[in-house]
Amino acid sequence: MGQENKTQTWVSEFILLGLSSDRETQVSLFVLFLTMYLVTIVGNFLILLLIRLDSRLHTPMYFFLTVLSFVDLCYANSIAPQMLAHLLSAQKSIPFHSCVLQLYASLALGGSEFFLLGAMAYDRYVAVCHPLHYTVIMHGGLCVRLAAGCLVAGFTNSLMETIITFQLPLCHNIINHFACETLAVLRLACVDISFNMVMVAISGFLVITLPCTLVLFSYGHIVAAILHIHSTRGRSKAFGTCASHLTVVCMCFGATIFTYLGPRSASSVEEEKMVALFYAVMAPMLNPLIYSLRNKDVTAALWKVLEKFRDKE
Repeated sequence: MGQENKTQTWVSEFILLGLSSDRETQVSLFVLFLTMYLVTIVGNFLILLLIRLDSRLHTPMYFFLTVLSFVDLCYANSIAPQMLAHLLSAQKSIPFHSCVLQLYASLALGGSEFFLLGAMAYDRYVAVCHPLHYTVIMHGGLCVRLAAGCLVAGFTNSLMETIITFQLPLCHNIINHFACETLAVLRLACVDISFNMVMVAISGFLVITLPCTLVLFSYGHIVAAILHIHSTRGRSKAFGTCASHLTVVCMCFGATIFTYLGPRSASSVEEEKMVALFYAVMAPMLNPLIYSLRNKDVTAALWKVLEKFRDKE
């Protein structure tokens, strides 16, 4: 019987331990995360709406922001609703196929977001370093191909990682996490997972390091170009076009590099939960706030829409 348990390859459902076993804490977290989830939905929908309604935002930069907001919406909905339901439920189970789908969707959307941030960095590089040729280089066809390439790369990487993760024989079905996450699922395996950890590292290199390298390359040239601008106003304007994107890049890449490429430790499980929580709940909420509060064009578009509503009244 013991040998059968060790070679078990199929379970009908997983049990998620979540963030806390204390009932009062769970209720408090539910209220907090529900508020953040609603802000995420409203904020990203608002970004999509403003870009759609204001012709001044029909540029490559805001095209990529549209795709980013859509990815954030999908990512938040792949994890938050189930997490919120589990905070109020005594039985925190998730069916096997739902766990597979959640892992695949979260990896795919998260990976796509990193590639998108790399593409957005290239867009800013062209805007600052080659302003006279910007519209020629960043034409509509290239923007669509770059966005499609980011999504294809993210979903392909996720498919490969999901397949090799769930082919492992599992010893039990209790996941020490609030969602189906790669490292948490790998800990259920009864066999050596060295190969899987190598694949996670390779995946991390492709999804994190390559876009990060493109970001560093782009901003290295951007900084050099800004330093050659003599007027303070010119420097401020050039940097202003990149500030929002750079803030999001530091936030997203920093959190994920810490989780997947950082050193392992005894407390790494709880650290992974906190960083995953930040990325799953905080980042999709903060992205539209950062792009709206730090971006004059988006703020102007918002006031323009509000004024139209006032005039109708």
